[in-house]
Amino acid sequence: MSLFNLENNYENADRDIALVRTRLQELIRNDELAAILGEDFRNSLEEWNTLISKRCNEPFSLVVLGDFKRGKSTIINALLGKELAPVNVAPETYTINEITYSETPSVEAVLANGERVPLQFGDIARDRLEELMPSLSDRISYLDIKDSAPILKEIRIVDTPGLSDLDDLDKQVTDYLVNADAIIYVANALLPFSESEQMFLSSHIQPQRFGMLYVLVNMLDALNSQEDVDKIMSRISERSEAIVPNAFVYGISGADEFRRKINADRGPDKGFRDYYETEFFKFEISLKRDIIMQKDIIRTRRVLNLLDQMLSEVSARLHMFADMSALDRKKLEDVTNEFEQQCSSLASALESKKPILHISVMEMQQEAERWMYEFFAKLRESVLECRPAVNGENGFSADEVEKYFYTYLMDKVGEAYRNCIEIHRDRINKLLDDMSEQLSEKLGLSNLSAASRSSSVDRLMNDIKKKVTRSVMDVALFGTSENFPNATMSSFKNILKRKKQTDIIDITLENYDDIRANTVKDMKNAYSDLETRALARLDDIYQSQVEVGREALLQAKEMVGANDNETMGRVFAEACSLIDGTARVLEKYGLSED
Repeated sequence: MSLFNLENNYENADRDIALVRTRLQELIRNDELAAILGEDFRNSLEEWNTLISKRCNEPFSLVVLGDFKRGKSTIINALLGKELAPVNVAPETYTINEITYSETPSVEAVLANGERVPLQFGDIARDRLEELMPSLSDRISYLDIKDSAPILKEIRIVDTPGLSDLDDLDKQVTDYLVNADAIIYVANALLPFSESEQMFLSSHIQPQRFGMLYVLVNMLDALNSQEDVDKIMSRISERSEAIVPNAFVYGISGADEFRRKINADRGPDKGFRDYYETEFFKFEISLKRDIIMQKDIIRTRRVLNLLDQMLSEVSARLHMFADMSALDRKKLEDVTNEFEQQCSSLASALESKKPILHISVMEMQQEAERWMYEFFAKLRESVLECRPAVNGENGFSADEVEKYFYTYLMDKVGEAYRNCIEIHRDRINKLLDDMSEQLSEKLGLSNLSAASRSSSVDRLMNDIKKKVTRSVMDVALFGTSENFPNATMSSFKNILKRKKQTDIIDITLENYDDIRANTVKDMKNAYSDLETRALARLDDIYQSQVEVGREALLQAKEMVGANDNETMGRVFAEACSLIDGTARVLEKYGLSED
């Protein structure tokens, strides 16, 4: 459902959320259901309730992301009009900073063990943090910064570490990302959209489909001319559109805007200050209009999605156990035996598909190598055309070649390499999807209920089919294959080392064969990586679903042995009716279409 439609039905959405949460509480308080399914089932409902309560009650979260040294903290300080977020920190002292509203400003270090250590604002500077860290009882989980800046009355701002520098904080950053309501992604105008940045956007940001995503191209004031600004903004806007079509892209200078707001010296104007000052103003207007004014609607949508996930999971479990409760012990034993037979058949069928997958990936790899050889033949012509103009002829100036050629070359090679991977990853997804459908037909899953006269077997096996199909279609084949090719990078480093010693075009031509050979070498490794991940994903899907099925059958046996069928039938009928009616409450929002 669009934000517009949700806005029109906001009062209904608020009421429906309250109703679904009330129904969840009824399930949690159902002692008869807990007695049959055990406390683990009740605990899982409690976990859902805690998570949903957190999403309903915690502040609207605006999470600021980007690689290290992109100026994230400076942008936050510019938004607030005061220096709160620590700047100029080293990777080893960088912390996650939660900035929220309070009439009385304060700062605390929240440690991993839960201890909260009061600090002075001066303590969050790099030098002071380095001195303080050894004296703390545990590592800092995050800094809890409170201030009276008006914008904080509406939103919580989360300042995160550089994504490529702190592996041990990656999980923390991911947790904040998953729970974010809106995202600011900061890029550097001097290092525009590295391969790792583009991969992070495509693998972590794009799948989340946030209602609002800003890409801020920072440090525009470090460029030399409006022409340079236009080139950089055009490039990043084009890349952003290709990866995350709904992103808003602004070219700004966080440092200049911060100095403007505190009335400090802004330095020389190179002739395009009005551009990035206006862009920051437009960004702030959008932030207030499209996020702050819409924040309740954005958060409502994400809460509705969470409730929908909860209902789907709980409904599947309740209906499965309701089916099993109708069986006596002998029939349940027959179901278990048939389930194991079907699992064995599925495992054999999966194994028979692996050689087909291997041959297909090998063919794709060979096709990709042909494409790359053709690409490099054309690229050589483009390289020759990039020589600086001589005697007034049309062409590029020496300064333009010096500034842009190296980035241009890396972009072209990286884009060609990545395009091959993306095209073939889509084909692999389609191939695996077809395989899962063929396996379903081979095993007769679509008509298993009639063959076994037991809907519980049908439910278990169809769940496997559903998970195999859905997971294979969405299989995340991300890994080493999507990074800029490693061996190829060594050739580019050779060019960079000699860049100032001689003409960069000549250096490139000298290393051209090495670049091509290393790219093809990397290509082979990438396709091997794709195949390995696809095979592993198939195995993981099978193993996880078999384990779920076995655990469910074991619990069903214990349940049937410990309870009378009449009581179980009544309890499950009431619970299924409650959960089905609750799910219908959310149907109007079209959440399954998102």
